Amino acid sequence: MEDLFSLPIFFITFRESLETAIIVSVLLAFIKRTLDPQRDAVLYSTMVRQVWLGTAVAVLVCILLGAVLIGGVYGLAADEMGGAEDIWEGLFSLGASLVITLMGAVLLRVTKLQDKWHAKLSKALSSTNEDSGRHGTFMDRFRFLSEKYALFILPFITVLREGFEGVLFIAGVGIGLPVTSIPLSVLSGLLVGAVVGLVIYKGSNVAPIQYFLVFSTCFLYLVAAGLFSKGVWHLEAHQWNLIVGGDAAELGSGPGSYDIRRSVWHVNCCNPDLNGGGVWGIFNAVLGWQNSATVGSVVSYNLYWIAVALGFAAMACREQGRWPFHKADAGRRGAAPAEADREPLLAGGARSAGDLEMRLWGLGRKAKRP
Repeated sequence: MEDLFSLPIFFITFRESLETAIIVSVLLAFIKRTLDPQRDAVLYSTMVRQVWLGTAVAVLVCILLGAVLIGGVYGLAADEMGGAEDIWEGLFSLGASLVITLMGAVLLRVTKLQDKWHAKLSKALSSTNEDSGRHGTFMDRFRFLSEKYALFILPFITVLREGFEGVLFIAGVGIGLPVTSIPLSVLSGLLVGAVVGLVIYKGSNVAPIQYFLVFSTCFLYLVAAGLFSKGVWHLEAHQWNLIVGGDAAELGSGPGSYDIRRSVWHVNCCNPDLNGGGVWGIFNAVLGWQNSATVGSVVSYNLYWIAVALGFAAMACREQGRWPFHKADAGRRGAAPAEADREPLLAGGARSAGDLEMRLWGLGRKAKRP
């Protein structure tokens, strides 16, 4: 299974595609709230086409960049690994664990991206100049074109940034995995992210999605903890290989295949490296299982969870504005805005977009002119 599918790559792609879907949802929701698809069918379809075209071009560019970057990284790794395979796998596993840990914290906050992109879109659309482009200098015409094709440029730039960020993460995590595991993982992440984004656009009810994100993040941290432990295990295995004078894994699961001085447990069965691994290979890929655990791998696994727990406790204290055994500052009390005061983003509810909608209407009228 590890040769065909990678859960870390799936979740990274899912997160990036979900943020992209939210960006597109924000743009489409603004257009739908501003224009009547029946009365202004031509203008509505033109603006929607700009959004989808900008998104599609950005995704295509990211795919091409990703293929070049990941292919180059795998080629370099194949040349450099040589006899230090355990060192490279250990370092890559530790790096992937760090990346996934950071991504998991971001994934929990993905439902707040609606507010972030609402503010960014408002700033982009409200900063235009109504008199630009009709006549004037080169900069005036440039501003007019930027304004006319704002609904192409905005998704193109933002999706390109998110996609390139995802490419870098995938290159960092996937270097220790078979290259055959990347395509299916990426396609699955893109598909699931698009479906969840469609649910957000249609219903704007983020509570069920938040539950899904919490479950996904917990599972993601199980993977990251296993990678962290496996990284330490590979570094210790390299030291044992130097003592043995060869690859100890070739000895199977019997005596000499592990360092008894650093062993916490060892079983002669359940070896994830023999006979294709089977179900134990899946446990190794997902949870970091080893039939021969070392002191370093067990201690590092527990230290990882302690660090994650302390990290989330620190984030919770920061959001509350106080640390344990300290009273909250008077100025911070009541500073957070109430949920009821926040404008619904995609529901198309009672609150109007006001001047911003009028600005978007003006953009549409300019785009309609020949």
